[in-house]
Amino acid sequence: MADEVVLLDLWVSPFGQRCRIALAEKGVEYEYSEQSLADKSDLLLRSNPVHKKVPVLLHAGRPVCESLVILEYIDETWPPEPEKKKESPRLLPSDPYARARARFWADYVDKKLFDCQTRLWKLRAGDAAHEQAKRDMAEALGTLEAELGEGDYFGGEAFGYLDVVLVPFVAWFHAYERLAGFAVAEICPRLVAWGERCKGRDSVAKTLTDPEKVYEFALYLKAKFGAK
Repeated sequence: MADEVVLLDLWVSPFGQRCRIALAEKGVEYEYSEQSLADKSDLLLRSNPVHKKVPVLLHAGRPVCESLVILEYIDETWPPEPEKKKESPRLLPSDPYARARARFWADYVDKKLFDCQTRLWKLRAGDAAHEQAKRDMAEALGTLEAELGEGDYFGGEAFGYLDVVLVPFVAWFHAYERLAGFAVAEICPRLVAWGERCKGRDSVAKTLTDPEKVYEFALYLKAKFGAK
């Protein structure tokens, strides 16, 4: 029980998926507990009484909430062993400035990119606000591609914190294209190539949701919010 790890999550959540990827990268064994949007479990409500949402990491019965906080907790709790650095890498950079930049862009993903994504399925297609959401989404993706630059990963040559933060959203690119009417590969080819590179990692390949299922989930959300 002292080392028991449980992740309260939802299959399609990009925020939960980043936690799953981080745990896989660290080689941490854990129990996955699927949660429901419609009928939230007592365990979830007790574990995250403030926001009442996934993901929540339970470590030895103690809850850690909010995915970016969870990522840092995972990174600090399971540091790389000297002889296993390649198998259990540190996610956040060791340099303070690089660490600050990674946190800045992680915040950008959660505030800007997710906001654009949410507006795409909340707003009615053809409305002025929806058209603005489409432009904002294209701009946000372009901004992230500019930050990636010519590097293999956001941290340079090594897969790291910001890659873990952003890569679950790659599974949503198909939904963006269907809802916004643009081809992500045409406006952000390097970002798409980065996503394919990331999917070459077992931690990512085994975690990301089928894009078609993500799109079906986005349509469910559109119907729920009356934006059909």
